Amino acid sequence: MRILPVIFFFALLFGAALVSCRHELVLPLASDNPGGPTDTIPDPPIDTADYSGVPCSPDTVYFQNQVLPLLIASCAKAGCHDAISHKEGVVTVSYSTVMAGGNVKAGNPGGSKLYKVMIDNDPGDRMPPAPDAPLTADQLALVYKWIQQGALNNECNEGWGGCDTTGVGYTNFIAPLMANQCNGCHSGANASGGIKLTTYNEVRSMGLSGQLYGSVAWLNGYKAMPDGGGQMSTCYVNKVKAWVDAGMPQ
Repeated sequence: MRILPVIFFFALLFGAALVSCRHELVLPLASDNPGGPTDTIPDPPIDTADYSGVPCSPDTVYFQNQVLPLLIASCAKAGCHDAISHKEGVVTVSYSTVMAGGNVKAGNPGGSKLYKVMIDNDPGDRMPPAPDAPLTADQLALVYKWIQQGALNNECNEGWGGCDTTGVGYTNFIAPLMANQCNGCHSGANASGGIKLTTYNEVRSMGLSGQLYGSVAWLNGYKAMPDGGGQMSTCYVNKVKAWVDAGMPQ
């Protein structure tokens, strides 16, 4: 008679084991559990900075970025040294035309006609000729250093690694930009289109009208500037826009 309770006990134990196994077999798969944990780690940001070309070094003068825009603005004008006028056979619209005729002696600024006519004390022989103003000391130093460094057809990426448009002011950026790329045409009594860009108020006026940014960005409805030259770099155009948007600080 005692055997029956023992058998009954083992039957209950075996049944409990079967129930336990059954629960293990029906556990939901991860794909069936939409309320489970999700991946909350964001994707890394995409670096959109421009790393093409070479970064600009303050110790190097670059022909395409600095010298050519200066020559186009100050020398390659109608009646002087543009491709049509080519006064005295000199054309200053590209590296090949600037170097033609032996006017530049690489490594020897004093022996280069291009530089010597810029520092000539005779207003009739100096380039640019009177009544245009002579190049500034900083501009002459730029041309001198470029020739001294080998008169290379070099170029740098002004926006390499990202273009910093913070803190753009008239004194630290806009004025030098106008001097090197615009004032050759837009200064003095014969300023092109009657537009002068030699003072803060003159440049600010163009900024307020929308002409400054519209021209350097080559927007429809505006005269593309610099006249006769290539468009300013994207970085420089963005800096001009940042200056205008910031209220044109001095």
